[in-house]
Amino acid sequence: MVQKFIPEISDGDKRVLLIDGEPVPYSLARIPQGADHRGNLAAGGRGVAMPLTDREKEIATALGHELSARGLLLVGLDIIGGYLTEINVTSPTCMREIQDQTGCDVPGIFIDALEKHIS
Repeated sequence: MVQKFIPEISDGDKRVLLIDGEPVPYSLARIPQGADHRGNLAAGGRGVAMPLTDREKEIATALGHELSARGLLLVGLDIIGGYLTEINVTSPTCMREIQDQTGCDVPGIFIDALEKHIS
């Protein structure tokens, strides 16, 4: 994969979770450390939970219904500097970090949505 360098990566590669098409109210900004421009937690990035910005809500709302309609119950949107850079449907992580830092019960929201779909 190749993408244009977005200088706002210094503020973090934000993971926005969608559960059944609805955005979780917090993102996890994965902020690069030192000289490395990668924000991945596995690459040493620091995860900081923060409320969604208006732009992140706009992106999530624009995509949420369609992704849910396609049967995607849990999706991670990666956003850098207000630009959507990835739609992750295979490993949309960061639930635990968001819950630990904000108290928002992301796993509970997911389980509620899952139960709704199987009942």
